[in-house]
Amino acid sequence: MTTFFTIFFILVLVNAALLLFSIAQAGRKTGSASKDVSELSRNTVYPLDLSTPDYRKAI
Repeated sequence: MTTFFTIFFILVLVNAALLLFSIAQAGRKTGSASKDVSELSRNTVYPLDLSTPDYRKAI
């Protein structure tokens, strides 16, 4: 039983350390990510051409 709790608490501590590290890294990336999103949002949307001969053959 003691072995189980020892392993369990070690895994909980490792999980908490990884969670804190992940949160710290995500906080650093949010500042630069907002600039990248504004540049990527300028995509051109083309109209859908449904009057192609292949589409009419399928119907």
